[in-house]
Amino acid sequence: MASTSTKVTLKLLIDTKNQKVLFAEASKAVIDFLFNLLRLLVGTVVRLLSKNGMVMATEVRYVGKKVAEENISIKSGFVKEIVTFMVMDDLVVEPMSTISSITLLNKFNVKEVGTLQEKVVELGMPEGLMLLKAALQTKMALTSVFLKKN
Repeated sequence: MASTSTKVTLKLLIDTKNQKVLFAEASKAVIDFLFNLLRLLVGTVVRLLSKNGMVMATEVRYVGKKVAEENISIKSGFVKEIVTFMVMDDLVVEPMSTISSITLLNKFNVKEVGTLQEKVVELGMPEGLMLLKAALQTKMALTSVFLKKN
């Protein structure tokens, strides 16, 4: 049985002036994890995000196993291993490049790179479920999960 304590790391680029995640740098493992969560059926999501967002670990393992069995054709994941990806605050995923990063800094009107901070965070099932819930409520999912501590 798979462990529910497995975590992957995500490197956030934060605009400290506006307290907002601009984007995150992510590996194949992170993207595959996110895509697996985001492709769950709505009924499954509703059950997982029950009262107060609490979930039983056995239910999560069961859902993950069921999804894996239904999609046996996805053997190597959703994306290629050799590419690093950029995950936007609204969970849009793009291949990462220097040019795209610079373009984003211009898009977000970042004038001083000194206001930017890099922060490495762990992403496991609890954080994944919080991201899933945030994605249904806001376009600032990364910011709401990793910066806005309630």
